[in-house]
Amino acid sequence: MKIGAISLGCDKNRVDTEKMLARLVSGGHTLVGNEEDADVIIVNTCAFTDDAKSEAIDEILSAVGHKKHSKKKKIIVTGCLPQRYMETLEKEFPEVDAFLGIADYDNILDTVEKITRGDKIFGGACGDEFYSGRVLTTPYHYAYLKIADGCNNHCTYCAIPSIRGKYRSEKMEDLLLEAKGLEKEGVKELILVAQDVTRYGIDFDGKSHLVELVDALSQMDFDLIRLLYLEPEAIDDSIIDMIVTNPKVAKYADVPLQHIDGDTLKRMGRRAGEDYTRALINKMREKGITLRSSFICGFPGESEDAHEKLVEFIREGNIDYAGFFAYSREEGTPADRLSDHLDDEIKVERAERLRAIQTEVINNRNQQLIGKTVKVIYDEIDYDKQLFLGRAGFQTPDIDNVVYFTADKEVHIGEFYDVEITGVDGIDLVGKVL
Repeated sequence: MKIGAISLGCDKNRVDTEKMLARLVSGGHTLVGNEEDADVIIVNTCAFTDDAKSEAIDEILSAVGHKKHSKKKKIIVTGCLPQRYMETLEKEFPEVDAFLGIADYDNILDTVEKITRGDKIFGGACGDEFYSGRVLTTPYHYAYLKIADGCNNHCTYCAIPSIRGKYRSEKMEDLLLEAKGLEKEGVKELILVAQDVTRYGIDFDGKSHLVELVDALSQMDFDLIRLLYLEPEAIDDSIIDMIVTNPKVAKYADVPLQHIDGDTLKRMGRRAGEDYTRALINKMREKGITLRSSFICGFPGESEDAHEKLVEFIREGNIDYAGFFAYSREEGTPADRLSDHLDDEIKVERAERLRAIQTEVINNRNQQLIGKTVKVIYDEIDYDKQLFLGRAGFQTPDIDNVVYFTADKEVHIGEFYDVEITGVDGIDLVGKVL
């Protein structure tokens, strides 16, 4: 069968999709790049926020539209949305042939076979075994390694624990096997992801094994190892020292802070308060670590004073890159039951204001880089700009700004080059290979 897949949401979902595709290829199916050519359309969904759910619904509707033009076409919806809303989806989308939750990927081959016979499948919660196979959907020179699933933090606004379950670390020997396969495929940059990478292995024996895992991965032929989603209260000196001293680890950390106001953080169920957060951020910045974070704007009860405190924190330049998100009300979470919910208009205005301030912070930092030389991995060509496009170690794919550059010599995608920064283009940097 010809399989077409759409992966929505986070990079952790992307890994799930890649492993699902690998299972299908191993079963003799072929992959196609568009829905029109596919016999089976798979939509791997996210249900983290209202926007994510709306995007998933739009993609399902698009697949249904293709099916109307080809009655033999089949649709499989997987991931967080059916995990959370299986019964509703079954009623709303009778055109869909199968709904699989987050623990049903091992059933994908059997599901394709059954729906081609006319069966309907509504999940089985079989509980996936570890699977190391991957079909990379990223450029070949970088890949994500999902080291754990689920979460034990139970922040009041978040539905992830109810969707993904308790925190579960993959066995280290399994991760090293998977990483070895990525190494053989030519991956140069390995990006470690989980809902919380700092607590990797804590479910084994009550302590983090992140440093041990990274040390083992560093023995492989990767040029760069990047860490995403480190919960602030779990970052200790051993993790900071590992980032600073390990030559293969990017001097970069994505630390989701969500806010800086103490009262707001308490209502969010966050464990790191303002004083701890400021001390941690100062320590990491003094060590030369680039910081990315995310913040929720307009959380229930967020006062003007609390918002202004966050505005000042961002204006101080504490964070190099940040995402700002209007609070999304999720049914079944403790925050949903709080009083003092803000109007959507206020939440959006606060998020937009903070984005504008963060853009100023980025622009100021960019000006300081002009005339300096940075090591850049070449990702692709921007044909509209007629420039090469890459990233420095302080830039993560898809979410941070980039480096546009020219070269007087031949350059190759996936290789690193010393680039002199000569100017800026919006929030992006511009340079030339030395």
